[in-house]
Amino acid sequence: MIKDLSIKIYSDGADIEKMKYSYSTGYISGFTTNPSLMKQAGIQNYKQFVKEVIKEFPDVPVSFEVFSDDFDIMEKEAKKLSSFGNNVFVKIPIMNTKGESSVPLIKKLSDEGLNLNITAVFTVKQVNDAVSALNSESKSIISVFAGRIADTGIDPMNIMKESAEICHSKKGVELLWASSRELLNIFQAQEAGADIITVTPDLISKFNLIGKNLEEYSLDTVKGFYKDVQSLGYSILP
Repeated sequence: MIKDLSIKIYSDGADIEKMKYSYSTGYISGFTTNPSLMKQAGIQNYKQFVKEVIKEFPDVPVSFEVFSDDFDIMEKEAKKLSSFGNNVFVKIPIMNTKGESSVPLIKKLSDEGLNLNITAVFTVKQVNDAVSALNSESKSIISVFAGRIADTGIDPMNIMKESAEICHSKKGVELLWASSRELLNIFQAQEAGADIITVTPDLISKFNLIGKNLEEYSLDTVKGFYKDVQSLGYSILP
């Protein structure tokens, strides 16, 4: 069961009502957002959105991402986001769109005490580079996109296990399993040694399926197919 796991579950999204629903389940201990999710949710005013989320969830970690591709502007954005609340983790991509490393900026911000969430991480080298730059006196998250790694046909488990060892070698650093695709990922993330996993509201709504008897699930599936056939009025025979 979910509550028997030690891994922390964060809800990933930018729809405030869905965020409230996720939190109401009692399983969620934090939130993450990103520009793509905000686009999907139709967010028009970023600062207003940040303030609303912080007001609604003042006591749990919430990650907000910088927008700029320029490191100097990114630094200013990070400090502005951080100023909204002590529970804010600023998401810094591991590189910009030119492929230039964000590690120098990560080190600077971490040394200044900002809570950081290093995002769009895919390789063990990137994990190692980011962790090396982090200050052990600050709070930090390394978000490895295990789901997207799996999309390439590569089993992410070995990468995640090695990443967990690297992250746990420094105080204050947690590993996050990002881009989850299915409920099984929660149990895989726990096995890999990740500290946090992000899940979408759609996956949260499936939590009641965990431990469900497969014979019963098979019957429910057949009933569902039959119900749809009846409602549609399909016929094979004349």
